Amino acid sequence: MTGRTPRLGRLRRMAPEGRRSRPVEARGGKPRRRGTQPKVVALGGGMGLSASLTALRRITGDLTGVVTVADDGGSSGRLRDELGVLPPGDLRKALAALCGDDDWGQTWARVIQHRFQSQGEINGHAVGNLLIVALWEQLGDHVQALDLVGKLLGAHGRVLPMSAVPLELQALVKGHDPARPEDVDTVRGQATVALTTGEVQSVHLVPPDPPAVPEAVAAVLDADWVVLGPGSWFSSVIPHLLVPELLDALTETKARRVLSLNLAPQPGETEGFSPQRHLEVLGRHAPKLALDVVLADEAAVPDRDSLTDAAKRFGAAVELAPVARPDGTPRHDPELLAAAYDRIFRMHGRIGPWR
Repeated sequence: MTGRTPRLGRLRRMAPEGRRSRPVEARGGKPRRRGTQPKVVALGGGMGLSASLTALRRITGDLTGVVTVADDGGSSGRLRDELGVLPPGDLRKALAALCGDDDWGQTWARVIQHRFQSQGEINGHAVGNLLIVALWEQLGDHVQALDLVGKLLGAHGRVLPMSAVPLELQALVKGHDPARPEDVDTVRGQATVALTTGEVQSVHLVPPDPPAVPEAVAAVLDADWVVLGPGSWFSSVIPHLLVPELLDALTETKARRVLSLNLAPQPGETEGFSPQRHLEVLGRHAPKLALDVVLADEAAVPDRDSLTDAAKRFGAAVELAPVARPDGTPRHDPELLAAAYDRIFRMHGRIGPWR
């Protein structure tokens, strides 16, 4: 990417001053004192990571989202193919999730999520995708550009890509072709993997062993808590474990680690998966990974004993809590998920100066 340009100084001054440094409100509406907030890093992609970030920004202002960069569908895929850039879509969603609940935050969240509808080439592109890519081209720095977008939005936290290299997700899938149900094929592309009707057996990244963004590694190593999931299991959660430097950081960090399970299996990708099977496939991809807590919605766990046994293989305790929206849709409720995370942070020990 090219060097910086001075033309962005005016844009930098547009964001309201001091928004990111405001103390986060604790329960009861009282602001937390500076230095008392946990440093939390959430890893994932798509709507799952957005759910976590929307919840976590309610309980800490020291929050970093680390996002997968293997998306190859929709607006992100088109920009990636045309310009050779990282797919910006999941990064955009994470930034929108970090927007505050005030008028400024919600207005910008709607703006960057807005998609154009036309009969021309711009059809389907999200405003935020175009903004992010424009700043990448202007600044020549992925992290600086995302930080600048976050400042403009008044984001309550930071968003980082897990790698600065556009990645391709590939999967070994049994029965991807319904005419050959016993055959195992290599399926290429995150969008295709996510929609396969076959049984995903494993995933890997191309290029293999991609470099991690240094700031993402540093955030994991410096965290008090790391949250992995929820999200598309093979295409948003597991890919973080396939970046060697990021996996090393997850293994070496002194932070406590929470795995947040999905509310229901996803059609295609994890069709028919039990909660414990999600853990089993995670362990196959990262056998040395240790966890401290596995969080699941109590209504989504028909067999707690089996989940407890699977969690023990990671050294983790199981926490069940109502985290789903009350309307019955398989989506997390931000307030309930925030309460569950807050309870876990309080019950399972705090590391660092925020105790």
